[in-house]
Amino acid sequence: MRTQISKLLLTLIVTITTSTSVLAQLPDPGFTIDGTTAIVITDPQNDFLSPKGVTWGVIGESVTKNNTVENLETLFKLAEANNIKVFISPHYYYKHDHRWKFEGALEKLMHDISMFDRDDQISAKGFEGSGADFLDQYKKYINKNFVTVVGPHKVFGPEQNDLSLQLRKQKIDKVILAGMSGNLCVESHLRELLENGFEVAVVGDATASAIVPGYDGNAAAQTNYRFLSSHVYTTQELKKELNK
Repeated sequence: MRTQISKLLLTLIVTITTSTSVLAQLPDPGFTIDGTTAIVITDPQNDFLSPKGVTWGVIGESVTKNNTVENLETLFKLAEANNIKVFISPHYYYKHDHRWKFEGALEKLMHDISMFDRDDQISAKGFEGSGADFLDQYKKYINKNFVTVVGPHKVFGPEQNDLSLQLRKQKIDKVILAGMSGNLCVESHLRELLENGFEVAVVGDATASAIVPGYDGNAAAQTNYRFLSSHVYTTQELKKELNK
């Protein structure tokens, strides 16, 4: 009887250990690129990606380490070469946005430092070269027909702009997501696109996030990409996949 109990306990321990080990391994569902796939890039703008931008002091380390600026340009090149549509979801603040009666922590910071500010939603006066403008090296792609710039998002996610509408109107079901900043706008776009029924992969090193004392936004973002998306690419992995 004692031997039977010992065997039963051993079997139970082995079963629990095996189950825990299996559950500890996150599945990678994978991602197949086809004619219904587009690339979505959030906030490829000076205030995030230029050393002259207002956030460079906290974002620059991550941008440099991830090689984000160059990796985003590689995505534009890959999209053009492979006939993949690109959608830009930018971040703009106009004068009326500074009259909001309440803000979250990062909203308040962005408004305080005049991040993404534009004088007017109709006129482009003062836009060229501003923090809200696109990085110069991306403009030669953004001005081509394979790129659509949608309306601006206002907080972090695309709930208040026309990104989903524009994707659906182009019969896009799958999204390869990248851009700035990783743990805020990219992750918020990821969550909303998933909720709207899109299949989403992320290019992890074509993003970057703020790193401040006690908080590593890049580490948080990379963790959540893995938990949420169908697949996390590096830029080189995506390049290899498209060049097969």
